[in-house]
Amino acid sequence: MSSGSRSGTFCPECGDPIERPPEVDLPGGSRDRNAALCDGCYFDSFDLVDAPERIEIRVCSRCGALHRGNRWVDVGASDYTDVAIEETADRLGVHVDAEDVEWGVEPEQVDQNTIRMRCLFSGRVRETPLSETVTVPVYIARETCDRCGRIAGDYYESIVQVRGTDRVPTAAENDRAVEIAEAYIADREATGDRNAFITETLRTGDGVDMKISTNQMGQGIAKRIVAELGGSVSNAPTLVTEDGDGNEVYRVTFTVRLPPFTPGDVIDLGDGDGPVLVTSAHGNLKGTRLATGEHYEASFEEGIDPDARTIGERDDAAETTLVAVEDAHAVQVLDPETFESKTIPRPSFLDPDAESVPVLKHRGGLHALPDPDADLDPEADPDPGGDTGTDGADG
Repeated sequence: MSSGSRSGTFCPECGDPIERPPEVDLPGGSRDRNAALCDGCYFDSFDLVDAPERIEIRVCSRCGALHRGNRWVDVGASDYTDVAIEETADRLGVHVDAEDVEWGVEPEQVDQNTIRMRCLFSGRVRETPLSETVTVPVYIARETCDRCGRIAGDYYESIVQVRGTDRVPTAAENDRAVEIAEAYIADREATGDRNAFITETLRTGDGVDMKISTNQMGQGIAKRIVAELGGSVSNAPTLVTEDGDGNEVYRVTFTVRLPPFTPGDVIDLGDGDGPVLVTSAHGNLKGTRLATGEHYEASFEEGIDPDARTIGERDDAAETTLVAVEDAHAVQVLDPETFESKTIPRPSFLDPDAESVPVLKHRGGLHALPDPDADLDPEADPDPGGDTGTDGADG
């Protein structure tokens, strides 16, 4: 029997004559037996799409992280429809012989933990248009990730304590220290570090205590606080256990000791040159002499802790009337309590044309203060002969 076509022109499955692609018979051509089947036999066993019977997605019920492979990943999803679509797409297979494949997904939320994915596929095989629809249920399995489990179990490796030097930190300082710590952890989380977390924040009568996930992060937070608020850091390691290999495991307490004086404090150095309004507690203490308006900076040896006492704060100042300008060194103002006319020093920052000035009354008398909006920060306009040292930096 002769058909006039190339050899092997019969379907090996049903025996019907077919016209096979010539490359099937050529050396090095297709050796796939399906390529020799007729269209009827080929499509009888053909599946355009290979889909799993069901898909299970593991998510953390606390933070919403998704378990992929052997680790938890933060996906930032408010719901898991998009996650279900992505997981479904990753697990669907399209036949290798299909060309010009197009597909789409129609998700249906069945209940809180079930999404039914209706997947529609179309393509071309052996020049024949095909389409197929498969439905895959996606189940959301809610559990607790390693990170949230550690937090719930009060796990931490370091403590950051914020304390003052010979004083209690202000509420604003405590709040800012917590904000700095949270920003540091957020920066680490943004890089995908799931070991970054604050287990607990405690406000005490002495300051604030924060339990931090690792020693390295505790140190980094402490350095950032000092870089902004000034002061120094000390650390005290405590042996807590041994790991499986017998190595000692330490928990480190990092104590941030804030400067004794803060911007806005008015201090008396006892040097006879009058009080100083503190403007910076970074590096060496810096400020403005209220009697003259001159810049003050503590010596290197004194650092942030010169021998001085606090006599008031900028917030204690009261607005009073500027009565008269006596000369280049003195003005008259009304005592804000007795309303008597008093002669006080005339600092360079005082505006002689002003109708009123803020003054601070203390045991040593009255002193004018600069306007709260005046830029007296030596960091912004450094004294040419001032400190050139650097503050602590984040590690």
